[in-house]
Amino acid sequence: MKIFNTPNNSNTITGFILLGFPYTKEGQSLLFVLFSIVYLLTLMRNCSIIYAVCWDQRLHSPMYILLANFSFLEIWYVTATVPNMLANFLSETKVISFSGCFLQFYFYFFFSLGSTECFFLAVMAFVWYLAICQPLHYPTVMTGHLCTSLVVSCWVLGFLWFLIPIIIISQMSFCGSGIIDHFLCDPGPLLALTCTRAPAIELTSSTLSSLLLFIPFLFIMGSYMLVLRAVLRVPSVAGQRKAFSTCGSHLVVVSLFYGSVMVMLVSPTSEPEAGMQKIVTLFYSVVTPLINPVIYSLRNKDMKLAMKKLLRKKNESLS
Repeated sequence: MKIFNTPNNSNTITGFILLGFPYTKEGQSLLFVLFSIVYLLTLMRNCSIIYAVCWDQRLHSPMYILLANFSFLEIWYVTATVPNMLANFLSETKVISFSGCFLQFYFYFFFSLGSTECFFLAVMAFVWYLAICQPLHYPTVMTGHLCTSLVVSCWVLGFLWFLIPIIIISQMSFCGSGIIDHFLCDPGPLLALTCTRAPAIELTSSTLSSLLLFIPFLFIMGSYMLVLRAVLRVPSVAGQRKAFSTCGSHLVVVSLFYGSVMVMLVSPTSEPEAGMQKIVTLFYSVVTPLINPVIYSLRNKDMKLAMKKLLRKKNESLS
């Protein structure tokens, strides 16, 4: 790692060391194989959903278009963390460059990709609300133009939400050992290495994070309360079961995402709890992108049928 002396004799670092998971060399190799498999499975599953939505005409509806974008988001979400983590498993120095750290910092959770995921989850809840609570108005309200506008808005807002604080943080100087006790450039440990405290930036980032977390979450919960009220008014049990099955997969994904985030917010940040922080971060940054496609495909008849057709078509082409 490069360290140079500034005029005030403070050591300013231009790279960071990610401690990752402190296991033996054999343990690091085992983790490399394990997470390589997880990464490939994540790519395959999310790519399958994207291909199914593009290939099957019956899936050319607003909800499935949003789902395809969500899967595309998950691919980049896991790509922002896993490849560098795999490289660190085999690295002796575990050094990440300043630019590489900030690229990961920007694309990582609660910045561009994490912000975009929050917006997509809220928009998907809105679409379910329209489909179940306003079925007669759904075709006229949820047009192709509105769907495209919502998708573009999610991507643009997600990438712009934290842009100014990140640009300011990237211009700051970082001092000390440059050691980050994490497997990625997490905001907390990274800001702790700045040469001078920047309370205004910390307050701004905290405020933006809180708004990003709680406004979509309250919107999602409000949408599902209205959905639940509408479902309970359905006279037949079969109709209620079908309605719950329709939006149940999205609710499970929302629970996994916000559940892990809430654990991060309420868990201690002291040094002995660093292992817990890594486990929770690993869950929502690596595990959830792996299991989300399974949740959506298992609880959705149209998606399961499209997947079966894709597999049948693939087998026919191979035979």
